[in-house]
Amino acid sequence: MKTPTVRQLQRIEKKRKKMAALLEITKLNDKDREAKALALKQAVEELKMNVSNDQSGSNSDSSSKSPSRKRPCIRTIEDNALEQIDSKPLTNENEGSEEQNSVTNKKPRLSGEEYLKLKQELRERKQRLMSIPRFRLKNVGENASIDNIKGDDRIPIFLSDVQHLLMYSLLGHHSPYLPARWCSLEKYNKVSHTSVLVVEGLSLFHFMAYESMFSNITTHMSNRLEVVTPAAYGGSVVEELAAVPLTGTQSQRLIRINWLVTEFGSLEAALQSTGDLVKLLRTVFPMRPGQTSADEKSSSGAKIHEELPITDKFPRTQLLLSPWQLVEENYPLPLKGELAKKYKEYILTKDTYLEATPRSPMFGLDCEMCRTTTGLLELTRISVVDERMNIIYETLVKPDNRITDYLTRYSGITRELLEGVTTTLFDVQQALMKILPPDAILIGHSLNSDLHSLKMMHPYIIDTSVIYNITGDRYRKTKLQTLAREFLNERIQEGRRGHCPAEDSRASLKLAQLKLANSVDFGDSVLTGQRDMEILKMGAEKRKSLKTVDTFELRNYATSIFNHVTKDKKSAAIIGTEEVMNEYSRYLKNSSLSIMDDKNFEASDQVRLVVAENNKNAVKRASNVLMEHAFTLCHVRISEEQLMDENIEKTFKAVNKWVRKIWQHTALHGLGCVVFSGQNNAANGACFLDLKTDITVLTP
Repeated sequence: MKTPTVRQLQRIEKKRKKMAALLEITKLNDKDREAKALALKQAVEELKMNVSNDQSGSNSDSSSKSPSRKRPCIRTIEDNALEQIDSKPLTNENEGSEEQNSVTNKKPRLSGEEYLKLKQELRERKQRLMSIPRFRLKNVGENASIDNIKGDDRIPIFLSDVQHLLMYSLLGHHSPYLPARWCSLEKYNKVSHTSVLVVEGLSLFHFMAYESMFSNITTHMSNRLEVVTPAAYGGSVVEELAAVPLTGTQSQRLIRINWLVTEFGSLEAALQSTGDLVKLLRTVFPMRPGQTSADEKSSSGAKIHEELPITDKFPRTQLLLSPWQLVEENYPLPLKGELAKKYKEYILTKDTYLEATPRSPMFGLDCEMCRTTTGLLELTRISVVDERMNIIYETLVKPDNRITDYLTRYSGITRELLEGVTTTLFDVQQALMKILPPDAILIGHSLNSDLHSLKMMHPYIIDTSVIYNITGDRYRKTKLQTLAREFLNERIQEGRRGHCPAEDSRASLKLAQLKLANSVDFGDSVLTGQRDMEILKMGAEKRKSLKTVDTFELRNYATSIFNHVTKDKKSAAIIGTEEVMNEYSRYLKNSSLSIMDDKNFEASDQVRLVVAENNKNAVKRASNVLMEHAFTLCHVRISEEQLMDENIEKTFKAVNKWVRKIWQHTALHGLGCVVFSGQNNAANGACFLDLKTDITVLTP
């Protein structure tokens, strides 16, 4: 059995809460029944007393009355009592007199104009609620919240998560990525527009240390989260926001294949994507640079081709799962907060790692597990194979707890097989730490389950259940048995004696090698389907004019966020100084977008470029034009000089004024977002966002 994913655990938690709520309702119903039964008992006793009094009072006249008068039965008394109880609500002795309770509990009777007026008010209220967008954080977002979680316990989100929200607020379900992992935005189509202020140079530390100076953030932005930004690993904030990968298979920092030349972004930036992914992993795992870093290896396309093994057509590091994907796929990670408590017994496969390169060795790994008295699956067998398909490590393992179910049909483990086995989980962990090199890439099918059984964490993972997809649905995974049959023409896992871990690890490694020998989109129906649909949508002449570009170069391109935003006839504006605008322009070159500078911009143009003299002027121009566009991005850059002790307060006051200005000019139901980019190789960044629910009166 596989370890439950984060989503499955969330669903289980929701079911528990529902059951708890149902239990509380049941208890309240029981109390009502008890109160009703007590009232019935009292009413019955009162009626009995009245009957007995009537009988004693009528004894004197018994001689003149007819002897056939019947005595009322108990059943009749109870029926009368029930009628009395049902005719008036149960009262509490502490709430006052019976008369007051009967008056307060009486339902008002409406008729005629009064009824129609109330009905109309309710209808209008419902329409108002239907037209108001709502934003809330989910568990992942709550865990990154600055207000709710202390520093050591926070689990930050990624800047790509923020990018997903921005696109969803504009495109809804047509967005290539959804922010469902960490937040929920209801009625996205009612969001009037989206405005973003990026403050490059400020970090979470600055906000926490000088929170009182950012009054406009604390007043207007109720959602404040810690974010792992590219500055933490020496990357580019512009690239992280502007470049949108074409598929969810790879990291948000990884630029993927696209056959439409008109959709391409910057090649220069794309060639650095693999290095950025490795740098991002450095923020999670202890890592030291190797003799030749990933940056150096990705400095030019030609050099990367020279460094590739003969069998590979593109760098194997492009298939690595990013930290965002590792979290999404329920891989154990050495993060802070609740995850640190959850994985406190887990260890790293190495004390320190080297940066992965296109020549880093790959190892296939597979484990078999049995259920023990803990109710969980524990390791009972492991196999590791190298790229030549040689078994370099294989052993049976004695679990720490008594086995209750051998799961022989799947694991192949029997009681007889484990007799005399003394190898423990600790022995296996120590062996793997010695065998695996510091830049090893582990390959497996849903390898998260195997790492959980090993209670180990590793940075470089290629998961064949992610890089292969024949269902056409990114969230529906294909069995390893099916992939081996379809792509390797091999039949595995067909015996009645259970799975063979060596066979499974070889199959996973062969699938990864097969993909590397072809292309990134090989075996991925989601990728190929998207590409084919885009080509079919093009006219015949445009299809003929498609340029023939080296597949390696194509693989490294990404679409621009502005391409996505403007698809639905929406316009966007980018505002910043000349230095900042030059960086954004790299993601607008070779694009089919109608781009125009501020002076020549017309309503028919899609992207408006506004070059400002300085940061103050950039914010002023942004506040003037943001009501005219669906998406407005204002990017200001704070220098190190501005953060010196003698200037820091002046700088923070200026930033606070900029936030106020942008928020004042944001329309009702607009989404406002402020991003602190973090500091290079230092503190994380922060994201502040909220929907505007009240109208700001502008002062001169």
